Amino acid sequence: MTTRYSFLVPFLALVLAACGGGENKAAKLQQLKQEKVKYNEDIDKKIAALEKEVGVKDTVLKMKDVTVSEVKDTLFEHYIDVQGSVDARENVNVSARVPGVITSILVREGQQVAKGQILAQVDDQVLRANMAELRTQMDLANTLFEKQKNLWAQKIGSEVQYLNAKNQKESLERKMATLQDQLAQTRIIAPITGTVDAVIAKVGDNAAPGTPAFRVVNANNLKVTANVAEAYAGFLKTGDAVIIAFPDVNREIRSNIGFASRTIDPLSRTIKIEVPLKPDNVLRPNMIAHIRIVDYTAKNAVVIPVSVIQYTSGKPYVIVAQNTNGKMIAQRKSIEMGRTYNDKAEVKSGLTNGDKIVTTGFQGLNDNDLIKL
Repeated sequence: MTTRYSFLVPFLALVLAACGGGENKAAKLQQLKQEKVKYNEDIDKKIAALEKEVGVKDTVLKMKDVTVSEVKDTLFEHYIDVQGSVDARENVNVSARVPGVITSILVREGQQVAKGQILAQVDDQVLRANMAELRTQMDLANTLFEKQKNLWAQKIGSEVQYLNAKNQKESLERKMATLQDQLAQTRIIAPITGTVDAVIAKVGDNAAPGTPAFRVVNANNLKVTANVAEAYAGFLKTGDAVIIAFPDVNREIRSNIGFASRTIDPLSRTIKIEVPLKPDNVLRPNMIAHIRIVDYTAKNAVVIPVSVIQYTSGKPYVIVAQNTNGKMIAQRKSIEMGRTYNDKAEVKSGLTNGDKIVTTGFQGLNDNDLIKL
């Protein structure tokens, strides 16, 4: 108010001066009135211009800063998450075949071994002594047999003598074969080709069948095993796609289920699945594996972040940015949702390729609110 009527002070001063002069008072009065009208018109124009400028600024201040993301068709997959572990198809605990004291160990941990290779030796001294004694008997038996054979060929002696000599020789040969088999069993051998993962036995230990002395693993034949809850039994089958993550080595691979059990474990109420692995030097048996089993796939799907979905009366909607008459405004769009996984949601209808979804700053926005990208 002070600024608008500050012109009254000089105006009254002019009036008083005119009254004091006494000449042409009517003309002066008319002139002052005309100047007042012109001055007021100038003031009104300035006020109107300022009001317009202030109004534009208020509109700009009311615009809300937002960020948008353009909708694009993409592949959407839904997963069943389970935890498993790496296992070797050939992971064998090796033990002695006969009891006895271990006299030597011929391999070390980490060594590559072939199937049938000797890993350790059990004491065979008594067997070797028996074999040496038996060889002496065999030499005599062979000599007697040859003599009886020659005599019988000349029709000298009886057939019974010949048959007894032959039987004695063959009996000793069978005993030698048995001792040789027993001698072979005193050697602890590798049942598979692989790597010696653990040397459990020590020289001087008493070996016994069933007591592990070594562990041999074939790291080129690995698999991932997991137990899946009974509730998902109807969704799993051999050949289903899986994504396996190994957090310990920061590795992720895509594969397929090689085996899905047809029976449910009565104790754990789970089914067992196996996923074969290709040879990989960084993977180890018993390593943790996070398995995502693909149970639903949608190609060319509209996928949006779950966090941008809002609800009104229980119905989902999102805010999109639209260009109307050169201005960006917020527009509410109702959507039909499909499946969700983690922070992603499939949209069945309501959005099309190219729509710009407001991803930040959408809280409190209503239809036709002005926004600034």
